[in-house]
Amino acid sequence: MPRQLMSTRRRMTIATWKPPREGVIHGVITLDATEVLDYIERARETTGQKVTITSFVGAAAGRALALEPTLNGYIAFGKYYAYDDVSLSFLVEIDGGKQLAQVLVKDIDSKTPAEVAKALQEGAGHVRSGQDENFKKSATIASKSPTWALRRIFSLAGFMTTAMGKPFGGQPPYPFGAAIITSVGMLGVDEAFVPPTPFARVPMYVAIGAVRDMVFAIDGKPEVRKGITIVATLDHRFVDGFQAATVARAFKRFFHEPDTLGPLAAPNATAAASDASIG
Repeated sequence: MPRQLMSTRRRMTIATWKPPREGVIHGVITLDATEVLDYIERARETTGQKVTITSFVGAAAGRALALEPTLNGYIAFGKYYAYDDVSLSFLVEIDGGKQLAQVLVKDIDSKTPAEVAKALQEGAGHVRSGQDENFKKSATIASKSPTWALRRIFSLAGFMTTAMGKPFGGQPPYPFGAAIITSVGMLGVDEAFVPPTPFARVPMYVAIGAVRDMVFAIDGKPEVRKGITIVATLDHRFVDGFQAATVARAFKRFFHEPDTLGPLAAPNATAAASDASIG
């Protein structure tokens, strides 16, 4: 009989995903990243933080969601409830990519990209060093429980943490916030359409593609510049085209005018020592 080789992450995937029953909207935005890359370089030099395209997108998405409260919330018992703050989660790799964990950044709509980068590095380091007790508890449950039981366990976890706002299975209330952000660009992928994760209960998933050479029209003439493709998966129960367009317009504006996301230097900015990748 073939030997079964499954990581905890693969066990969770097999156990929790199922054919989609809810409608989703996919939105694709391809943007000139010239101004953003310049901003990121200046932010790194000024703050000492490892500012990345991921932390910039997170800060911009947080600001954009703050302008459209119909997406910054959750659905429970057939009703929509708005969050009091804007919090987003980022997927980070651990164990050389064998596992994934989320790092929640709270009040992200008031953070600069450098402050988001600092929060991500600290959160990822906390998980990778084994100091995150919530993650350890969740990982233990996922690795020890039989695959057939995991679907019910994670479904119950999603209901308790998001619909009821109670801690469960090592996860705090509202563990994923209003969106999940992942960088597929670090894997060399130009763009990706992220499938909804049933137990996460978030209205939006954002996939950040690779920065690469693209052709843009500059003053009516073609010019090769660094560009990036951002793909959003939206839960159609939360959003229609109008709300999606509001978020997209705001996001584009921050991309074209990155300095509007706040001052580069924080009063007590300190250098981030970790070179860990954010996924």
